[in-house]
Amino acid sequence: MIDKLKEYIKLIRVRQWYKNLVVFLALIFSFKLLSSVDLINVILSFFAVSFMASASYIINDLKDVAKDKLHPEKCKRPLASGKVSKLEGLLLFTLVITLSLAIGSLLGNNVLILLGSFFVLNLLYTFMLKKIMFADILAISSLFVLRAIVGAYAISLSISPWLILCPFFLALFLAVAKRRSDLILLKNNHGEEHIKSKGILTGYNLNITNSLMNISTTLLIISYALYCFLSNKEILMFTIPFALFVIFDYYKLVLENSEIVRQPDKIIKSPSLLIGSLLWLGFTVLLLYLHI
Repeated sequence: MIDKLKEYIKLIRVRQWYKNLVVFLALIFSFKLLSSVDLINVILSFFAVSFMASASYIINDLKDVAKDKLHPEKCKRPLASGKVSKLEGLLLFTLVITLSLAIGSLLGNNVLILLGSFFVLNLLYTFMLKKIMFADILAISSLFVLRAIVGAYAISLSISPWLILCPFFLALFLAVAKRRSDLILLKNNHGEEHIKSKGILTGYNLNITNSLMNISTTLLIISYALYCFLSNKEILMFTIPFALFVIFDYYKLVLENSEIVRQPDKIIKSPSLLIGSLLWLGFTVLLLYLHI
């Protein structure tokens, strides 16, 4: 029973829920972190988005069972390995999507609409966009933006352009890095012909992903720097060195083809990246809330 429960947890990818922490951005940068009501609402939105994301992961895994069996890492997933049946997967899908909508209903119609949009875009990605070069990484980036907006609507905030741009370019940076890492992993394990047979990587090569890495890194740095200088929180300019350290350190991991790029939840294996990220977050919160 315990082993089966562990497989269910793997299937809904609780380890991937860290991506949904972007729902807290609006709360932190709107100076509402100390409001207990708003904090509770954003925590609820976190679980609503997380369960909806889990529903999308299950659909993706159900669709890609045969393909995942050929992947050196994805073959260990519950459905691909046969440890969880397709029927169990469908039942778990029904449970998590129901939980997501139930929680979302507590936060208002806008959040429900966004949750629905989030799920639909995930479906489009799973069945179509992931096979289209460039559309795949743009869809992933848009999903991060939707997460951030859910967090804002959960506390009735208007949407800032920076809440769209910064998460979008951050997600673009991470998505391109993962594409590059997957490309190298598959090439090393199966060769060029296997890469060509995988629709998700069709058209990508190291030259393209390296160029996209440079572009996305530049856009991320510029958007964050402009936010610090042009918003009404100019004191955040002092966080730019911390942000640059984290970006540069992650870029180094990309060039080293670290497993962290494919599985960011293993960030603990890179003390410098973990500490740098915590310092950036801590210093940002400190500056914002001491400056009120």
